[in-house]
Amino acid sequence: MLKFISFGSGSSGNCYYLATATDGLFVDIGVGLRTLKKHARDYGISLSTVRRILITHDHADHIKSVGAFSHDYNIPVYATEKVHMGIDHNYCVQRKLLNEQKMMLEPGTAVRLGDFLVTPFFVPHDASENMGYKIEVDGTVFVIMTDAGSVTEEMKGYIAEANYLVIEANHDIEMLQGGPYPQYLKDRILSPNGHLSNKDCGQVLAENMTERLKHVWLCHLSEENNHPELARKTVDAILRSYGIIPGKDIQLEVLKRKMPSEVYELE
Repeated sequence: MLKFISFGSGSSGNCYYLATATDGLFVDIGVGLRTLKKHARDYGISLSTVRRILITHDHADHIKSVGAFSHDYNIPVYATEKVHMGIDHNYCVQRKLLNEQKMMLEPGTAVRLGDFLVTPFFVPHDASENMGYKIEVDGTVFVIMTDAGSVTEEMKGYIAEANYLVIEANHDIEMLQGGPYPQYLKDRILSPNGHLSNKDCGQVLAENMTERLKHVWLCHLSEENNHPELARKTVDAILRSYGIIPGKDIQLEVLKRKMPSEVYELE
């Protein structure tokens, strides 16, 4: 049995927890350490059972607390070489990783990390480098792809493999274009290395998901340019136009920006 919790999803901080009966990991630690410890207590999770951290990319909302957590619990941090360099140079990471805590990953190369078989893959974003992760446990395939400006053929292949998928639905295009952001920021978000819209998310899901996909969580929603119900309804409508009925064929949910999710049991 694999358990999944989101402890935060959005520009205020991202952190995702996966655990088996004997092992655990975090994908990103961009929430405050005190907040994370409080959430863990509330859920009855001993953070000493977390044995490693995977980092997607070096933006502050994904790495803010990685150094502090790694130091406090003596936890190795897995990322590509470019991402590790970006962490080293990010002023938001006040406690830097020790060299012995830095574990290198190679995109496209699967590595066994305890109970987890982890494969990193490229996701287009304007960071030093950005990784999605395929995480497999006893035949169950969990895939996370966040901060994606566009969707590559490789990413489509991982969507097709997934039983469970966390995928970005960052913004509603009309809200973004009519909103208060300066034009350079709108252009950045809409670029192939920016963030995925609700419509693009729904389209790529409809065109690439298979019958093995059981549950989809929409992540990293913009606070200014999106709304949870709007994101869900947009993706829902696109899936239905392809004959895919959320609630029947798959489960579709939106992860909250600042609040932890429920505990999901993935089979």
